[in-house]
Amino acid sequence: MAQARSGTLAVTFPSDTEILITRTVNAPRHLMYRAWTTPELVKKWWPGRRGEMTVADNDLRVGGAWRFVMTAHGEFQVAFHGTYREIVPTERIVNTEVMERPGAATASEEGAVLNTVTFEDTHDGGATLVSIRTEAGSKEVRDMIAKSGMEGGLREQFEIIEELAASLT
Repeated sequence: MAQARSGTLAVTFPSDTEILITRTVNAPRHLMYRAWTTPELVKKWWPGRRGEMTVADNDLRVGGAWRFVMTAHGEFQVAFHGTYREIVPTERIVNTEVMERPGAATASEEGAVLNTVTFEDTHDGGATLVSIRTEAGSKEVRDMIAKSGMEGGLREQFEIIEELAASLT
């Protein structure tokens, strides 16, 4: 598998149930991890350019819950939540993710996908290869996610998080 250069988002499908997203970001790994996990910083990049983040709750510990809510420019809410399964600071985060349905219990893990995010130093050490592997559970769910506009949203998110992480000290 080829690695992405900064500014290039690669989306591949390693199996019928998986999506793999990779992008090299011009910021050190520890700053990318910080931008990825700090609620005040997540609020700045997670909605991309598609709306405003209204909730960024993040109990960053194994067994801890997270919940992100944004109001999209179309004035509708989009909310996701999940639970952390594994955390290796600056290296790896494994968590469930559920897109909330109106009226559904937010504590439910029904329909959850499993995301594994890894942060790796590049050969020059000044940039970070971020990989997001999503195990969707079925080809139908994988394809639904892939057709949801996810790729465009991720491109926006990565552009913003790269600028944000590079500005941290």
